[in-house]
Amino acid sequence: MGSLIVIMGPTGVGKTKLSIELAKRLDAEIINGDSMQVYRGLDIGTAKVKEEEKEGIPHHLFDICEVEDFYTVYDYQRDCREKIEEIRKRGKRVILVGGTGLYLRAALYDYKFIKGTREETYEDQTNEELLVKLKTYDPTTSIHVNNRKRLVRALNRYELGQTVSSKTPTLLYDATFLGLTMERNKLYERIDKRVDEMMEDGLLEEAKTYYDRNVRSKALLSGIGYKELYDYFEGNVSLEEAIYKIKQNSRHYAKRQYTFFRHQFPIHWYEVDVDHFEVTLEEVLNELS
Repeated sequence: MGSLIVIMGPTGVGKTKLSIELAKRLDAEIINGDSMQVYRGLDIGTAKVKEEEKEGIPHHLFDICEVEDFYTVYDYQRDCREKIEEIRKRGKRVILVGGTGLYLRAALYDYKFIKGTREETYEDQTNEELLVKLKTYDPTTSIHVNNRKRLVRALNRYELGQTVSSKTPTLLYDATFLGLTMERNKLYERIDKRVDEMMEDGLLEEAKTYYDRNVRSKALLSGIGYKELYDYFEGNVSLEEAIYKIKQNSRHYAKRQYTFFRHQFPIHWYEVDVDHFEVTLEEVLNELS
């Protein structure tokens, strides 16, 4: 078993619950691996762990910056590695949990980032030029020349992170990767239900607070649950349409997460038994022992 445990999976699958149960049994501390949960105040829309849910387990890299800040993958790589070393020096195990694949890759593999690097929009380049550029990194890319959004996203992924020694990045830690999954329709039902619960818990009010303060940061304009409600506040869609878009975008995001995780990490997958979570927990513990 690797000394560092990484719990991964799509949004809504039960990562937080598993991380806390494992931490109690393994004398571990938890590090956040979600790019939105680093921001103070974005609690409901990010499904951030509540104080009463932590059960006394130390949690790190939650609520470490303001929504107006531009927190980058460079910042996360530095902060996460520092926390890993701090926790280990206390003689504790480390559990890294989250759904942002790029952040997790950055922290755990020998990627080198440039301080202050921001995502490019490549506004001065045509789609054809972007595709040529992308093929220098990935000659087998299947992204269509007309899909500019995907071309830009893929280029940013390659150009923000450069490996130190080779095109195949090296894992820096003795890590065990645990992936949580469930039947796709069941997961989508859970995601839809969770969005409804977020609305009941005050997501609309949480987003409106920042909108009324005229906060237009990247976290709010790109974060699922916030960008759709900003569209509603602007009068572009009805509240019902905004909620539908939150659910739809959350489902699409879950699908992208699965794809990224399966291709980028050596994961051992576990089917989550929602009604009998202790079964899933015991299965994981048996594998770790």
